[in-house]
Amino acid sequence: MALISGRRLLIIVVLLCVSVLLLTAGSWLAMRQYLDSPLALPDEPVVVDIEPGRSLQQLANQLSAEGYLAWPRALVLWARWHGFDRRIRSGEYALTANLTPTTLMDLLMSGRVVQYPITFVEGWTVRQALTNLWQQDNITQVLADKSDEDIHAALETDLPALEGGLFPDTYFYTKGTTDLAILRRANQRLQQVLDEEWQQRAVGLPYESPWQALIMASIIERESGYQAEKQDIAGVFVRRLQTGMRLQSDPTVIYGMGSRYDGVIYRSDLNTTTAYNTYRINGLPPTPIALAGRDSIHASLQPGEGSALYFVSRGDGSHQFSDTLEEHNAAVQRYLRGGADSETN
Repeated sequence: MALISGRRLLIIVVLLCVSVLLLTAGSWLAMRQYLDSPLALPDEPVVVDIEPGRSLQQLANQLSAEGYLAWPRALVLWARWHGFDRRIRSGEYALTANLTPTTLMDLLMSGRVVQYPITFVEGWTVRQALTNLWQQDNITQVLADKSDEDIHAALETDLPALEGGLFPDTYFYTKGTTDLAILRRANQRLQQVLDEEWQQRAVGLPYESPWQALIMASIIERESGYQAEKQDIAGVFVRRLQTGMRLQSDPTVIYGMGSRYDGVIYRSDLNTTTAYNTYRINGLPPTPIALAGRDSIHASLQPGEGSALYFVSRGDGSHQFSDTLEEHNAAVQRYLRGGADSETN
């Protein structure tokens, strides 16, 4: 009987071991299947913020409470077993509908955090760019209460003034990025583009420095958004400088008027001397009047050839160019009859 009892005990032990193995294998298979199954995420991305020091357990509990993660303990145990929980990088992450627990961990360890775009538009003033910058929700503001002079100093730029000192483009940033960091990127990008174009400039230009070319580029930017004729407009202004003529650019007058500008330039405005009124001053104004894009910078340094000294807006975004004042006056009469908004130079 003792022998039979021993055999039964052995059988029981074997059966228990097999059962444990089967249960373990079944649990492992169930966990593996779960780890490779999509989370219950909505169609729109869910943004989670992993702050420094936040644990995977806390994140798993949050996702479980919000109904996205059905088995948080499985994720945590699996991640701890592989050491993944210690490799999570802080930041904001966008969880998309195709994520599984496995690819979720890949994402959290990758550092591929949410990137926000901000755009500085060609032709904007620096003040418009700053206003747009400070309206962004995810930027840390360190300059909002600073003067333009203080901001210029903080940029640590080689450019003499803040105006025109940003390259118009779309920049991407992560939550918590400072306004100063974004402005420095835009300023450094401008200096890079300006240097590249300056190195390839045409010979005989009436500029003493890249800064003067940037001033001209800003005027071209405000004169026309029609890329095909930017070099022609640059050619007119360069020839005027070379022959001692005044630029007589309406956008410079508008900039000099500041808040007084109400959408109309009056004769009295043209006759009022400001540092930017190129009807009254010789040469270039002291600073750019806007953010100049690459096309305008290129045009200022590679002006179109020809003999035109004047141009007038046709009212459709393009301009009529003339060699003589007589031809120009005739063009003014023609296109002014087509609309009161035509601009003359």
